[in-house]
Amino acid sequence: MQKVLLEIVGTQRIDNQSDKMELTTIATVEDKESAYVIKYKEAQEPPLSDVDVCVTINKNEGHVEMTRSGAISSCLIIEKAQRHLCQYGTEYGGILMGIYGKEIDINYNGELGSFNFVYDIDINGSVVSRNGVKMNILKSM
Repeated sequence: MQKVLLEIVGTQRIDNQSDKMELTTIATVEDKESAYVIKYKEAQEPPLSDVDVCVTINKNEGHVEMTRSGAISSCLIIEKAQRHLCQYGTEYGGILMGIYGKEIDINYNGELGSFNFVYDIDINGSVVSRNGVKMNILKSM
């Protein structure tokens, strides 16, 4: 397991408007036989406690699982050209939504690199947003 400085850039496009979230944090990356596992903590506004995030990225670039646990819990499954129903937790309760995977790209050499995923979110079968997550490993610690 390797400790790294991780930059995360999340984008969301709804209709003609876009939003961007950026986070730089300390994380761990574990190189397992068939997947990379990235773990980090996501700070929340008080009075909520931090959320533990685990992102498992299959090396064949076909499947990503993003799990958040703590004050707000969710599990998103992103699979190329597949739709999965996923539970997304909010401070007001859970939402059931569809996640349709568009792209999963890995550019990682074991020390530095990036992971990129693009997916659509739908609610009741209607696409509500196009989302992207880019995780850049900036340096080993």
